[in-house]
Amino acid sequence: MVDNFRSRISRSSGRLRGVGRHEDRQLRYGVRLSFLLLCDLLAVLASLAGAVGIGAGRPSLPTTELEVVVGLGLLVASGIIFVRQGLYRALIRYMGQQAVWDLVWSTTYSALVLSAMMLVTRVDVARTTPFVFWLLLFFTMGGIRLVTRAWHQSSARQGARNVVVYGAGESGRQLLHALNHGTDYRVVAFVDDDVRLHTSVINGRPVIGHKDLEDVIIEHDVAQVLLAIPSATPERRREIINSLVGMPVHVRTVPKISELVAGRASVNQIQDVDLDDLLGREAVPPQPELIDRCITNKVVMVTGAGGSIGSELCRQIAESSPRELILLDSSEYALYTIEREIRELNQRCDYRFPVVTLLGSVRDEKRLESIYRTFAVETVYHAAAYKHVPLVEYNISEGVANNVHGTWCAAKAAASAGVETFVLVSTDKAVRPTNVMGASKRFAELVLQALAQTDLPTRFCIVRFGNVLGSSGSVVPLFRQQIEKGGPLTVTHPEVSRYFMSIREAAQLVLQASAMGTGGDVFVLDMGEPVRIVDLAKRMIRLSGYDLGTELTASEHIDIEFIGLRPGEKLHEELLLGTSVSGTGHPMIMRAEEDSLSYDSLKQSVDELLEACSMMECGRITEILKLRVDGFSGHEPRYDYVWVKRGRAGKRVRRPSEPSTVTEFPVQGKASIPTV
Repeated sequence: MVDNFRSRISRSSGRLRGVGRHEDRQLRYGVRLSFLLLCDLLAVLASLAGAVGIGAGRPSLPTTELEVVVGLGLLVASGIIFVRQGLYRALIRYMGQQAVWDLVWSTTYSALVLSAMMLVTRVDVARTTPFVFWLLLFFTMGGIRLVTRAWHQSSARQGARNVVVYGAGESGRQLLHALNHGTDYRVVAFVDDDVRLHTSVINGRPVIGHKDLEDVIIEHDVAQVLLAIPSATPERRREIINSLVGMPVHVRTVPKISELVAGRASVNQIQDVDLDDLLGREAVPPQPELIDRCITNKVVMVTGAGGSIGSELCRQIAESSPRELILLDSSEYALYTIEREIRELNQRCDYRFPVVTLLGSVRDEKRLESIYRTFAVETVYHAAAYKHVPLVEYNISEGVANNVHGTWCAAKAAASAGVETFVLVSTDKAVRPTNVMGASKRFAELVLQALAQTDLPTRFCIVRFGNVLGSSGSVVPLFRQQIEKGGPLTVTHPEVSRYFMSIREAAQLVLQASAMGTGGDVFVLDMGEPVRIVDLAKRMIRLSGYDLGTELTASEHIDIEFIGLRPGEKLHEELLLGTSVSGTGHPMIMRAEEDSLSYDSLKQSVDELLEACSMMECGRITEILKLRVDGFSGHEPRYDYVWVKRGRAGKRVRRPSEPSTVTEFPVQGKASIPTV
């Protein structure tokens, strides 16, 4: 009872506070309206006096009763006109074109009232008085509003950051207009490559060339450079970004023209530099006819649909008009997220295909075959895998079971159900792997290569690429988080390098490869030169407006800290096992010719791996992988949590051909659980 009473008292006091706040707002609004109305009426009197004086050729004040009546009548009528015209509904700080037109009509009506009163009373003033009155009143009332707006903006922008807009075109002007209505940024200048604009001024901001930018940054203490060049080519964007890397400013951008046209973004959505621009190389141009070949008017299924690659595959598949899109994932939240996004995309772009969301594991072969048959699936993109190298080192049996047995079940079920095309998403870590994750992905490739040797109706193909910028667990989001916290940025080794591609580019490669595969193909992308991680870190630090110099203050620089290679990592990745490659229909996609296993040998190894995973025999798992995966040697399961906790680190287990008696090596020292 006491609690209920307190609750009612609390709700009542809340309502009273709400009523009080509403009354305060009403009072402030009434005071503001009264003050502005008083100022405008004083402007009417001043304009009337000025107009009469100009007509008479000398200063003039009302001298007769009739003139006083005209003046008072004009005041009353003007006050009514101003209120009815809505001059006081618009906030002066956000005054735009409509407010100007309201002012024009209000002053015009007021001048017409003056003309009518002059005609009726026949007061002795010059005939030009109404016209001069209109001019004086318009500029006086407009001046009051401009001064008030300038005062509001100046007060609100006490802590605003000075910025420079790169691009004096339409997008740059729209961005300036949007920023003028906010309080976070103050634009001090435009930068443009067009020399014809360098002597011009846009809304009070000068347009300068790139060579003068550094001086402006220093003079005005500019915090950010905002790139408003959505229509620039990728090459030109990279040139501009590269030229800004050494300057002490945070480089940000507005969305690209394709996103603006598609309605996915607006010009005032300022964001960090695109991941594609961090890549530092040309994106692979897609061939739409290849992308559409296995998707348009077909039933398409994506496993691991809620993951980074899987979700991007779903977005791009939606653009090619499948007959039906089926999303499979074991994560309820990930599946819910991508389903909502695809449905919103369908509604926004008026796509008509149905979307089916299914919870399930790729290791459940019977459920997968049932799904394939029920929905008559024609194309499968298999993106369900564990990909984080250290985590798989800590969880060997589960990682291998998911990556190997999951691929085996998904591919076998696809063949049994008569699926036309099955595409495996693989990784460059599968080439001469030094970790269990890479070895499990190479074994998954061997699964598809072996199945392709049989008489099964399904076309199996493999797509292998490097690291994906912006995917979950990748280095770029980690670096951005560390920059926001002030550093340091953690890099494993000064010489570590990786191949990189954007997540959109990776998905396009997968979709195109599905059209080019003939059976057992391994497709790789010509990704140019690998990128040193430390160079990527330095680039991100400088584009965020910081430096690496330790002599600067803590707020001006961010350090890079080398923490050593993590379990299973190697300095450099590769894309090919051998040197035998051939071209394809795409100028930047290659077909690798690599050794494979026979179906019988592969089937035996899969059975042995599955048994070892079920028994959590990490030593036996790695022995089987060493036997079947080229380049995977010298690996010991010394990081697996369960393996270490059981005290098995340092023990040798039988090879698959040996008897079941386990022979143990002496344990060297005490095993301990590794730390993440």
